[in-house]
This record gives sequence, C-alpha cells and structure tokens, in this order.
Amino acid sequence: MTGMKVCQMNFKNSFVESLPGLSLNQEVSRQAQQTPGVAYSFVTPEKVSHPSLISWSESAAQLLDLDVVKLDPVEFAQVFSGNHVCAGMKPYAARYGGHQFGHWAGQLGDGRAITLAEVVNSVGQSWEIQLKGAGRTPYSRGADGRAVLRSSLREYVCSEAMYHLGVPTTRALSCVSTGDSVVRDLFYDGNPAPEPGAITTRLAPSFIRFGHFQICAFHSELELMTQLVHYVIDQHFPQFKTLQGEYKYLQWYSHVVETTASLIVDWLRVGFVHGVMNTDNLSIHGLTIDYGPYGWLDVYDPDWTPNTTDAQHRRYRFAAQPAIALWNLAQLGEALGPLLGGFQAVEDILTDYQQSFRDQLLSMMGKKLGFQAKMDQRGIELIEGLDRVLRMTEIDTTIFYRQLAELHGLYSEQGEGAGKKDPKTFLEPLRAAFYAEAPSEPALKALVQWLQDYLSWSQTDGTSVEEKVQMMNQTNPFFIPRNYILQQCIDGVAKGDTAVLNKVMMAIKTPYEDSALTREFFKKRPEWARHKAGCSALSCSS
Repeated sequence: MTGMKVCQMNFKNSFVESLPGLSLNQEVSRQAQQTPGVAYSFVTPEKVSHPSLISWSESAAQLLDLDVVKLDPVEFAQVFSGNHVCAGMKPYAARYGGHQFGHWAGQLGDGRAITLAEVVNSVGQSWEIQLKGAGRTPYSRGADGRAVLRSSLREYVCSEAMYHLGVPTTRALSCVSTGDSVVRDLFYDGNPAPEPGAITTRLAPSFIRFGHFQICAFHSELELMTQLVHYVIDQHFPQFKTLQGEYKYLQWYSHVVETTASLIVDWLRVGFVHGVMNTDNLSIHGLTIDYGPYGWLDVYDPDWTPNTTDAQHRRYRFAAQPAIALWNLAQLGEALGPLLGGFQAVEDILTDYQQSFRDQLLSMMGKKLGFQAKMDQRGIELIEGLDRVLRMTEIDTTIFYRQLAELHGLYSEQGEGAGKKDPKTFLEPLRAAFYAEAPSEPALKALVQWLQDYLSWSQTDGTSVEEKVQMMNQTNPFFIPRNYILQQCIDGVAKGDTAVLNKVMMAIKTPYEDSALTREFFKKRPEWARHKAGCSALSCSS
C-alpha cells in the first residue's frame, strides 16, 4: 500500500509491548529520575507554539509509504513536532547508560528524543520514528529536552547526505521549526542566549545502542538484559533466531562487531569525524547515530576533532575512531559477558575485529587509489607514504582524492616519461586542493616523488585507466556537506531563506557525480570559515 497520510501509517509498538516499562502521569514523567528495572518510560512530546515544516526528505518519506505528492505540510508539521499523536502511537523515551569520554556516566537515556512508534511499510520493513527535541523526559537530567535549529538542521542534512554517500546511517524524515526559542550557551563560556528551536524526525530499524545493555549490566539486571537481547535478535536479527544458547549470543555479538568495523571504514573513506563516540552513541545496527559535534576533514589532519569539548585530549579525533570503536565494543562485550560465556570469547571476537578492520581498510584505501588487487607490502608502504606526505602541507582531503583520478589520464598520455622533464606537471590537477598558495619546497618535492611512485606502480595491477578512474570516482565523493556549507544553510533558514538548503538537499542525492548540482560546492573551505563558529569546530551544545 502506498500514498498514505501520516496518521494512516501501519503503526506497531513492539519495543514497549515486549519489554517492561514505566507508566506515570505526564507531570511526573517529565521529572528527572532513575528508572531501575525498565527499558523505557512512557512520555508524550511537549507541544510547541507554531510548528512549521522547514524541509523533508522524499526518499525517507517513501520508506514510510507516505504520499510525497499529496503531503499536507500542516498535518505533517503537527505530527512531527509532537503536537498531535496519531491513534496507534505509544510514545516513550528509552533508558540506557554509557561511557562518556571514557568514563562511566551512569543512567543517560533519551533526554530529548521521544519515539512515537514503529511503522511497517508495504515491503515489510519496520522503521522506528523518533522526534529529537520533543521535550522533557525522565532522562532529561534537569534539561529542557529541546533542540536548537543549528543542531537539528545539521543532523537532518547530514543523515541524508550519509545515506546517499553509501555510509550506514539513521535517516532523517524532516526538520520542523517550533516557533519557540531555546536558551543555549553555545561556547560554554557563561553567555547563554536564545536561539530558534527545531525538531528533527529521524528513522532507524531501532535506536538501540550499546548503552542499553550497559545499564542493565551495571545494575545487575540480567533478566532485563536477556529479555532485551532476545527482543533485538527476534525483531532485528532473525538470522540468529534459531540458534541456541551462548552460540546464539556470540554470533549476534560478532555480527555487531563486524558491522561496526565496516561503519568506521566508511567514515574514514569519506573523511567523516563523529566527534563524540561515547558508548551511548554507537548503534547495534552498525549505523551512524546521533549527529552532534561532527565534522568533515577539510585540511588533511588525522589528529583533528571537530568537538571543542574534546580539544585538549582529542579522544575522538579522526584517526582514533577505529581504536575507540574497538574500546566501545569491548565495553559492550563486557556488559554481555554473562550471556557470552565470559570475556575470553569476547577477546577472541575483538581480535577478529582488528583483522577484519585492517583487511577492510586496506581494501577501501586500494579503491580510493584505484587498485582492485589486494594490497601487498608495496601498496601498504604507498598508503603510509601518502599519509606522511599529506601531513606536510595544508591540502584538502576531498579535492585531493577526487582529482587524483585525473592524473591517470595524464600519465597514460605521456607514458613512462611523464613528468621527467618537469615533475611538477603532476601537480596541476591537484592545485585546487592546496590551501597555501605556495607549499614548502620539501612538501612539494615529497608529494611529487610520491605521485611518481604511485603512478608507476599503478600500471602493474592490470586494470585500464578507465577502470581505475571509475573505481576512484565511485569511492571518493565529489560532494560532502562541509561544515561551512551547513552553516550557510543554518544562517539562511534562520532568516527565512531556504535557498541554500534546497540546493544542498539536491546535491546530496548525487554526491559522486560532477554535475551542475554538485560543482557549486566543489571547493575548499573559504578562509572566512577557518575559525568561524560552526565551520571549524563545534561544541556539544544543541
């Protein structure tokens, strides 16, 4: 069935019907409190004054069988602001815990996210619908449960961009302005100020995180954790449903480890930095979840983090993401230990993670460089050499990798003697990637030498220039929603102008294509954005 209106969707509520929860009157349910022994608390969204639809994703709407032609923006805004709860919805906030910046934070939970229901679409897929910024819940810890426009729009755009980039992610259905102000201290410097409020509607098979299991383990709630694991496997991982005992749990945990490894490889492929990889921000589905102070590598810098809260220790910097994922998986494994038969089994699976991640990383880097064959020792040395070379000057990550494909045609035309008379010939296609007008001579010399070695070796794998270029252009994006671009969207929407946002939402649909839609954004971060708030680094304030 297709073409349904919002409240005609096929709702179900398997999470609340399968697991124990807390039901309180609404006044009490909005008070911050510990909720031991339950997986969630029923709570309805708090109403907003003037909900208005800013933008919505057609492809996400189609997942719910919503009529993209007959959509009523008023009805849509009423439901996805939380002002109207459809019959069949049972809104709730989930309880979970987590490690934040390496330290156990205790009970966390959905402090401003409220799940409305799950929807089963016409092809049998189940999607959980969640409002982010919908008001106070028992897990708000004294906060207001709201979200500001800047963070809501950043999550909305980036979720859809990641989907089209081929990176596993939660989806974003819409972004709705609330008509209300939200007070936030953007830089945590004692200067709070009102900002426009907004709500993002996001979709996922479920929003269950590592922290759902950790909170059960911390409070020795083995029965609840067992119920939760059975629910997760039965509803979301049916391939393990018929297995028995510890083997069942081990196979499921191993699958979570594998999909997490694949996710991190994809982050590295497109230059994405999550910014706050706490255990409560990692999905059991191997999805990118909770877009907060994330960022994209402009200048190639593996030690960069977009999160100002993490500026000193850089725990969640770009290059540390694989190790942090492993650490988080170990915390999940420790929580599940009673079901997995002890930590030795967990250690064995995590050893497999390290090998799987390495294999996937080398394969991905090979494709970024245009190699189909498995990376041998020379290929590994080439990758390591590129890392050293790119660190030597300010060079744009996305533009460099995309333009690298053009060198194959140049080399093919000039043959083995290409660049011998003037080695800097190799640099011409790459000049658009340099932030400095004149990189240092040592940096240029090292880069030219690497390019010569790379192009020479690239002739040995037996693939044609056309095949290499196609592979590279399918692996290295032409368009990414850089922070400065997102800030332009936010600034425009705040003034009632959605022109830039509309262009970006069109461009994200074809991120690997050089087209009229994407070329406008194929440029380095402008100098004015180097230190501008929201363009270079962000706080956790949202």
